[in-house]
Order: sequence, then C-alpha cells, then structure tokens
Amino acid sequence: MSSTGKRLFDFDPETGTTKWWHYNADRDEATIETVFETGNLIEQNKRAYAETDERSRWGEWSKVASIPMPLYYRLKRDGIADDPKRMKAWLNDADNRFFRTRPGRV
Repeated sequence: MSSTGKRLFDFDPETGTTKWWHYNADRDEATIETVFETGNLIEQNKRAYAETDERSRWGEWSKVASIPMPLYYRLKRDGIADDPKRMKAWLNDADNRFFRTRPGRV
C-alpha cells in the first residue's frame, strides 16, 4: 500500500502559479508539481482577439499574444522564445491559438 501526501508548497497570486509538494513515503521521494491558472488570461485574449479588426495594419510593436510567465519560461528553456522563426511557428500553431490576441499570421 502506497503512502503519499500532497501539500501546498507555494502560491503566487500575481502569476496564478501554485506549487504542490508531493511525498511518497514508500519510496522516500518528494516532487514539486507546478500548476498555473490560465483561465482569466485566455478569456482576456479571446476578447482582445474578437475586438481586433483582421484588416488592421501590423506595426513593429503590435501585440499578437499574451503568454503566462511559466509558459514563457518553458519556451525560453526550450530555445523557442529566443528564436524568432520558431516563436512565430509556435504562435501560428493552432494548438496555441488561445494565447493569441489578434487574428492573422505572425
């Protein structure tokens, strides 16, 4: 029979990040799980996307997406955020559409 425990380790209300500490007594092993809330950000992105005229011109500093910080750090770690070609491909991928704040291709 497995003896495990889960406890709140940390919560950051600014980023919506919750860290859970898990302990498995049978294996004397601890892990930290990081979960971030994206619901509010995605709803804001959907509104911004719907309010943007698809025909409006793109400027050099046009906002095209809003990404939660933990996800941004993962993109940095994986080398995507620092590679403009890979970042554009990531932003244009349909799986990431809820992070977009305007229509069109980046």
